[in-house]
Amino acid sequence: MRTSPAAPLLLTTLSAFQASLAAGAPWGRAAFGGQHPGRLPVPLRVTSAVATIVYAAGAGALVSSRTSPGARRTALRGCLALGVLGTVMNAVSRSPVERMWSVWSLGLVVSAWRELRRRR
Repeated sequence: MRTSPAAPLLLTTLSAFQASLAAGAPWGRAAFGGQHPGRLPVPLRVTSAVATIVYAAGAGALVSSRTSPGARRTALRGCLALGVLGTVMNAVSRSPVERMWSVWSLGLVVSAWRELRRRR
């Protein structure tokens, strides 16, 4: 059964954003509480690099025809958990720019939830 493209697309977008932060894009106000305008400090850039890999791996697991149904369900549950955490953390951020990411994270929650329900 094919996965809807919504969750992989959202994960790819989040991965690209995190990769940009890791590479030094001056978008610190849009991440990690918005406490670092401009480039993030090195420890947060490392965190963004790890997040890049996690999001990209999730997207890859969802679109690959080689992913088993059990692994796909696990990936969807992981997306659901990351989406819930991201929605809450971004929604309570002091940074108005970062709060917009709560919409993307909520989209990930909804798409992962719908996909898990469809697979029952």
